[in-house]
Amino acid sequence: MRIVYHPSVAKAANSQHTATLGRRPNNYKSASSIMRRGTFGRGARGGGRGDYYKNKFGGGGRGRGGTSPRPGDSTPSGSASIPQAYDPNAPRPIGDNGGTHKDFIDLLRSLDQKQYPAYRDIESCTKGWINDMEGYKLFIGRAQSDPYAKPTRCRVIVANETAKFPPVSYQNKVRSVALGDYLNRMFFQCCKQMGADVGAGMDGQGSWSGPKGGDIEISKPTQHVIEQSAVRVLQNGDVCAQFTINLPARGRSILGHKAVQIFDQTLPQLIQKALIYEALDSNAVTRHVLNVEDQEWIRANLEIRGLVAFVPDGAILPRKSGADDQPMEDTPESKVILYVLVLICRNMGKTLAGIGIRKGITLIVGGGFHGKSTLLSALQVGMYNKIPGDGREFCVCSPNAVKIRAEDGRNVSEVNISPFISNLPFGKGTECFSTKDSSGSTSQATNIMEALEMGAKTLLIDEDTCASNFMVRDDKMMSLVHKDKEPITPFLYKAKTLSKQGISIILVAGSCGDFFDIADTTLLMDCYSCHDVTVRAKQIAAANAANAGALAKFKAPFGSVTPRCPVGEAFKPNNKVSVRSKSVIAYGDVELDLSGLEQLVSREQTNSISLALQRLATLAPGSKATIFQILTHLNEILDREGLDALTSGQFDGSLARPRVFEIAAAINRLRVDGSFVQLR
Repeated sequence: MRIVYHPSVAKAANSQHTATLGRRPNNYKSASSIMRRGTFGRGARGGGRGDYYKNKFGGGGRGRGGTSPRPGDSTPSGSASIPQAYDPNAPRPIGDNGGTHKDFIDLLRSLDQKQYPAYRDIESCTKGWINDMEGYKLFIGRAQSDPYAKPTRCRVIVANETAKFPPVSYQNKVRSVALGDYLNRMFFQCCKQMGADVGAGMDGQGSWSGPKGGDIEISKPTQHVIEQSAVRVLQNGDVCAQFTINLPARGRSILGHKAVQIFDQTLPQLIQKALIYEALDSNAVTRHVLNVEDQEWIRANLEIRGLVAFVPDGAILPRKSGADDQPMEDTPESKVILYVLVLICRNMGKTLAGIGIRKGITLIVGGGFHGKSTLLSALQVGMYNKIPGDGREFCVCSPNAVKIRAEDGRNVSEVNISPFISNLPFGKGTECFSTKDSSGSTSQATNIMEALEMGAKTLLIDEDTCASNFMVRDDKMMSLVHKDKEPITPFLYKAKTLSKQGISIILVAGSCGDFFDIADTTLLMDCYSCHDVTVRAKQIAAANAANAGALAKFKAPFGSVTPRCPVGEAFKPNNKVSVRSKSVIAYGDVELDLSGLEQLVSREQTNSISLALQRLATLAPGSKATIFQILTHLNEILDREGLDALTSGQFDGSLARPRVFEIAAAINRLRVDGSFVQLR
């Protein structure tokens, strides 16, 4: 049970916790004089049995039934203290010291050689350490419990009067995100150049008693320009940067003078080099911001022109490797042989000629290694803006496009897959289908139904990652296996009815020509050159009018999508959540595999997804709101409050905004019982 703390007492206790600089309480004892080795092990949350915390908080310490209220106790102000049950999972309150930069530096010097937990004296969640000379304010979150714990989160607010970025560079949401992205890249680059990201003992050669920490780290940028929490430009022009500092130590003793060097020299230099307009290349800043806005403008024009994607001539689509998203060197540019669309960028005046992929069913065909899947891979991240020079900057796609694939073994909970699969052996139904170990066909059917449930308007499909029996069945197989014995209705027979309901499909098909009959547009990739061969494909289809593809045009309606409601209680992780990689989240007692979500482009997005999952218990306290309604509401919160809404007051700079489709996909894949009920 989590105790609800009374705010008035929390405020009083916080004021007791914060010692005025230079005026310690008479009964104050230094951490080094009273803390014993082992009192605070790795991951300790503070509090405990020593005189240090008795002096700071009063009473008998945490969980000892002391007579003085802890910060946040629910005892009304002025009344007698009532011992409360202590929740060991609740994090301790963050300190709120503060003052001038000189006060801060003096405090760091006074902490030299004291035990590591004494670093908590520098915490400042709202007051901040004000550096008037450099024009910024520093906030420090919950100090790490020991040198091996996760580093300490920090926030710097650089005043507009100091940063001096032109208002035109952040006048709307798109430009503000683009400018924040550029500054994040500059901060990351300066950290590398100055060696600030390398701390003592990071080479693995140091001993336990040797120096450790001292490194400054900020989220590593990707090729994509996405709303993130590392560096933001606020509406008033202030620059907010959030990063981590591994507080330096030798053994478990504070290296105060090393900390002074970090906060008095290294950090101010980083701010001056990376976050001040006068120190940056103004032309590069302008080019970055306007280029990103032009990409967004082209994407916004797709719907107006009846398109779902645009591929410009000269785009560089291949990547260095599966683990490196940078453009491949010495690769031929993609060419569009027949220009069907010419766009002029609004800001930069650049003329773009290329092919606009119209709504409906589009096939991408061609020989192996000629660029079919490479083109689709570019389109599947075409809802994100790119940095200048990426090669895919103006290869854009509808923001509500979802990549579909088979995922053997994925979890499925209460999904109606009957439009594709029915009449299972032994009378098992598929209108409310659940399994912990789905097959290729059931997983692909589920992925389509879940995407439609969340409002997807474009499906991106590559036959290389599909279940072949789900996509098509030829005449010979249908002659041998009667339809009454085949539960699967191939995608070929449902695609046209989906298209008539406003769902566009872009499909890479290299082995089956039956799709020619239902395709509205057919593109041929030849040595990374794109040819429109729609007329020829229709001629071939007409010459073979008796095949399965011709029959697919006359199939019955698609079927229905059944809304589902998450059960919030099922998503409580019991405070055991960690993001292990971009594709793996340890959530409670299960491991959430996101490797099938090909449109996730950064670990920072996965961090945000893990936090969104934890909010489900409050966003969906019952089981009456659908997953679409819940995530639409969450999206509105993020639009209004930004990513800080996921970690209020925690100075988390490791977040990037995911789409609702990826959040929903993570929810759907979590292996917990009773996670969904269908809306009846």
